[in-house]
Amino acid sequence: MKLRGLYAITDSQLLNGRLLAYVEAALKGGAKLLQYRDKSNDAARRLREADALGELCSRYGAHLIINDDAELAARLGVGLHLGQEDGSLAVARALLGRQAMIGATCHSHLELADVAAKEGASYVAFGRFFNSQTKPGAPSASLDLLQQAKAQCNLPIVAIGGVTVENGAELIRHGADMLAVVHGLFGADSAAEVERRAQTFSQLFADS
Repeated sequence: MKLRGLYAITDSQLLNGRLLAYVEAALKGGAKLLQYRDKSNDAARRLREADALGELCSRYGAHLIINDDAELAARLGVGLHLGQEDGSLAVARALLGRQAMIGATCHSHLELADVAAKEGASYVAFGRFFNSQTKPGAPSASLDLLQQAKAQCNLPIVAIGGVTVENGAELIRHGADMLAVVHGLFGADSAAEVERRAQTFSQLFADS
């Protein structure tokens, strides 16, 4: 599966009250993957929101990925993203089946990407590359790591952490297949601005 382009990630606080409007704007602007990230315990709301996001993704030809909830992903028949503390990727692969898209956080460690690949990951994510508002304490990754990952990994590579339209092109040049963005996309004053940013991110791939 060819994965390339903008990977939008939701933030429940940032998008409170405007989740669907802003996500649709991102999809209109060209986002290829959407990760629904909500760490709350409100299972009913999470199901309702994830279901609505799945419909939006289907309408725009994008893929929905659920953060750290294999059961919800299985229920909706969508993808899953796992951090290093989010459980076994191999178990998730067995639950979701061979066709499901499953991503793995690898921080700044190539060996974690090797393990993820062996356990059936669809893509690997490295970061943070720049200062991140979402995970300010996350370990940092270097541009050299991206180049090494591109040479060694046979999976699509996602760059995450402080990604903006200003620094995105550099990440793509060093090997990123996808740019995962939270605040740099959704930290906007209007849906129109989200769409404009998404278009700008998407253009970075067209120009590379």
